[in-house]
Amino acid sequence: MYGRKMVLIKNMNKDNKIFGACDKATLTCDKAQYNEASLWGKIKLNIHLLYCKVCRKYSANNGKLTKLTHEPEVDCLKVSEKEHLQVKFQKELENNQ
Repeated sequence: MYGRKMVLIKNMNKDNKIFGACDKATLTCDKAQYNEASLWGKIKLNIHLLYCKVCRKYSANNGKLTKLTHEPEVDCLKVSEKEHLQVKFQKELENNQ
């Protein structure tokens, strides 16, 4: 019985030509994010995502991360505001010493 389980595990670990392994799917997902994946790679990725919940979640998170990096909603200080803060910090440091 133990030997039979090992054979099943070995067969599950083999890379199927259509479905592929999760590590290859995540690599293709990363490449697709930057438009570097081939058409066949994207097709295999989409087939893999149909049955793999973990990779679907990875792909969704990857998409969210890409969206956040392309559309940041961060307000930065102007140069004059930074200089004003630096002067205040210097005065506070001098007063505390």
